[in-house]
Amino acid sequence: MQEDLPEVRRALATLRHGTGLPVVFGGLVQPGGVRLSELLGTGTNALLGLTVMRGNGLGGKALNLGKPLAVTDYSHAAGISHQYDQPVTAEGLRSIVAVPVVVNRVVRAVLYGALRQALPLGDRVLTAARDAARDLEQELAVRDAQRSRIEDAKVPRGWEEVRAAHAELRQLAAEVTDEALRQRVHEVCARLAASWAPADVAVPSLSARELDVLSGIALGQTNAEVALRLGVRPETVKAYLRSAMRKLDVHSRLAAVVAARRFGLLP
Repeated sequence: MQEDLPEVRRALATLRHGTGLPVVFGGLVQPGGVRLSELLGTGTNALLGLTVMRGNGLGGKALNLGKPLAVTDYSHAAGISHQYDQPVTAEGLRSIVAVPVVVNRVVRAVLYGALRQALPLGDRVLTAARDAARDLEQELAVRDAQRSRIEDAKVPRGWEEVRAAHAELRQLAAEVTDEALRQRVHEVCARLAASWAPADVAVPSLSARELDVLSGIALGQTNAEVALRLGVRPETVKAYLRSAMRKLDVHSRLAAVVAARRFGLLP
């Protein structure tokens, strides 16, 4: 979430001070990858605004694996892909470390530190980089807890009934054979959910079935119960759930529901 950026900036300042690396940068994880929005010590804007896709380059691989990675000479490093050689070379970076920030088993940000020389990054540097990431992990966990309490306090009285009605409408729509009527029910459901939609945020596109599954899970239903209500097999529900989690960039059922509510996909 964009309000977490000040914590990322502070973590980068800590990383720079603790490691002695002249260049540090990073950003928050968004659907698909990490957007590099915070830079210290850079001489160009080559990296600013770059989205490092999951699995690509050094940071994308660290994001995928959920563990720190380092290379001594980025543009010639084996074991990583090289989609981002041009902006890295434009900034003159050689030795780079990328450290994921993992909160409740979900990578929330990636921090980088770099040298403009091809020199090995020693254990002291790597330990300091991990420490900076760990401090940020703790700060984000505290912010999440605070945010959760605030959001719970903001939920209007009786809103759980609205959520239950939304889920029941979606499940009833699954039984409707008239396509036009089903679409109208889905539109009503979307209006209920959109009242919580954030402004100016890219919202992942979930299918109707993925939303059907998440709305049932939001009520505490098991996969078997959702499957029974929707008239599909439990394995099908699992497949829809996995797909929704991938699109929302989360790793648990609860996190998928929370993310869907924050995006205004569920009330």
